[in-house]
Amino acid sequence: MYNTTQIGIRELDHRTNDGLEVSLFWDSRTDRVFISVQDHRRDRSFDVDVEAEDALDAFHHPYAYAPLTRADSALAA
Repeated sequence: MYNTTQIGIRELDHRTNDGLEVSLFWDSRTDRVFISVQDHRRDRSFDVDVEAEDALDAFHHPYAYAPLTRADSALAA
């Protein structure tokens, strides 16, 4: 997904389970921490910036940190 050696991003962890791929990344140049999610079951992917202290929780529970879509907002209303 990312060519980490050229852009300073390091993959800290990666997991795959039941069509869901989650990667935890850190950008050493900006100190940015984020998760990248590929959900092959729903044909959905997204990246989310997270606070460093929330990184492992976001890695294990990515949909708790997922950006809301229009459909998600309509269901919550």
